[in-house]
Amino acid sequence: MKDGTRASEGRADALSSEELRQIGAVRRAASAWLGRIAADTPELEARWAELDHLGHGMVANLTGGVSPLSPAAAYLDWAMHLGFAPGKQGQLVEKLFKKLLRWSLYAYGAMRPDCAPCIEPLPQDGRFADPAWNAWPYNMLYQGFLLTQQWWHVATTGVPGVSRHHEDVVSFAARQWLDRFAPSNFLATNPVVQAETLRRGGANLWEGWLNALEDWQRSLAGRKPAGADSFEVGKNVALTPGKVVLRNRLIELIQYAPATSRVHAEPVLVVPAWIMKYYILDLSPHNSLVKYLVEHGHTVFMISWKNPDAGDRDLGMEDYLRLGVMAALDAIAAIRPGASVHLAGSCLGGTLAAIGAAALAGERGPRLASLTLLAAQTDFEDPGEISLFIDESQVDFLEDLMRSRGYLDGRQMAGAFQLLRSNDLIWSYRLNSYLLGRRQPMNDLMAWNADATRMPYRMHSEYLRQLFLDNQLAEGRYRVGGRPVALTDIRVPVFAVGTVADHVAPWRSVYKIHLLSDADVTFALTSGGHNAGIVSEPGHRGRSYQLLTRRQAERHLDPDAWLQSAPRLDGSWWPAWQRWLAEHSGGEIDPPALGGPGHVPLADAPGSYVHMP
Repeated sequence: MKDGTRASEGRADALSSEELRQIGAVRRAASAWLGRIAADTPELEARWAELDHLGHGMVANLTGGVSPLSPAAAYLDWAMHLGFAPGKQGQLVEKLFKKLLRWSLYAYGAMRPDCAPCIEPLPQDGRFADPAWNAWPYNMLYQGFLLTQQWWHVATTGVPGVSRHHEDVVSFAARQWLDRFAPSNFLATNPVVQAETLRRGGANLWEGWLNALEDWQRSLAGRKPAGADSFEVGKNVALTPGKVVLRNRLIELIQYAPATSRVHAEPVLVVPAWIMKYYILDLSPHNSLVKYLVEHGHTVFMISWKNPDAGDRDLGMEDYLRLGVMAALDAIAAIRPGASVHLAGSCLGGTLAAIGAAALAGERGPRLASLTLLAAQTDFEDPGEISLFIDESQVDFLEDLMRSRGYLDGRQMAGAFQLLRSNDLIWSYRLNSYLLGRRQPMNDLMAWNADATRMPYRMHSEYLRQLFLDNQLAEGRYRVGGRPVALTDIRVPVFAVGTVADHVAPWRSVYKIHLLSDADVTFALTSGGHNAGIVSEPGHRGRSYQLLTRRQAERHLDPDAWLQSAPRLDGSWWPAWQRWLAEHSGGEIDPPALGGPGHVPLADAPGSYVHMP
């Protein structure tokens, strides 16, 4: 028995050893497998991330680049906080009954011709200005619409706990939906359209149908709007004579021919936005800012940006600074050795010009004589309604859309800007073109506005994240060449222009250059919008502006105090800016030659980049 027991124990020991060897082999195999997984972790993570990018890109292609999650988060934030706000709910119920009562009392007397409206449209709302809207029953319709619009404004604002951005998104979306169903948009509820239909026997509706069909065909073919073809670059717009004196991967630099026998010693370099083509500043001869400056003795250089394609996807903001502003300044230094430059930038080009001026502040020698910012922001904390389309979710979807193409299509940018002024640019257009059968006459500014450009993937991503989302420039965290730049380093005089009705760069945001610069700042606030306020030539009827200079040592004025202090002047702001440039220039000299060492003229203005589709 003892021998049998020892034998059994030996077999158990043998089996245990075998099992141990097997377990060891499994462990080694598992360790090797886990090691391979660990070694492949970055690759696997990249593959999972690529799956997200592809999914977002597919959705963004269907939604035109709009993130469906951003408005959903805004609605959820608003709805949940409204659900937990019994006071706000009570206020809305009270407002609802009061407005119903107001409308009912108005409806009781609405058939009388002397019945006063119970609510007036906002000053900028001209949809119901025609006297036909004062007749019954149309007066009841539009008054009810305005009261509904007012109630929804109260409902979507002032809800405790809702983030400001989400409140703005929900309020904007509600306004867009209400505007879609305004009584002015339909034949059955618009007395002006009905009267025109009776007068013309329905011909307006037929012509409107033809207009809609033409617009649809042009949109499918990617062609410009009707009438825009009448304005051709180099033939009736962008006509100021000059030569292309530099061409690189990103820009053509145009030097304009002198128009006077003597010129100011300091040339002017204009940096336009690359969201659109440069010739907004050189439109028709009567409203060309370039022509105006040249005729007043200034040597003007203009950057004409290339319209990027998929091959330019990796061009970033620093490339735009290096190949754009800095390359242009180097070319001017070769053509006009020793001359300092009046640097001027419009919209996004102004933001880049300010970055360049801050980066140059530490260099030896005064390369700049002044800095001019035309409707250009340097602080993006409150960039206006354009911020409705810019948050983390939206930028993420845009990046995934651009990732597959290498660029953002200009039509998507144009669509966002149209929504900001939907009554003027969408519903008013459809009313006139499709219901009244009247094509609005095309002008040079409208034709330019239809000549959109693309945005490279990397540049647009950096622009949205570093400036709009992170506000790095205003906070001194924006880097050029690896080091942060500060706008407070700018010491040259600054001339900044804001426009009263700007939906892209609100004037109060542009005004913040007073807080960010340690230089003398002259600020002009002009009538008009983002584009029309800048293209405000002398002789343009109905234009006015306010102008005031704050010296470096003087105390800061907030925007409201500035409005009260700045004198109002009739006419264009162009002469005031031209005088300011002259005051900050040296003596006069003979006009420089077109081009110079290493910068032989390559072509006549407007060059070739502006013609790129």
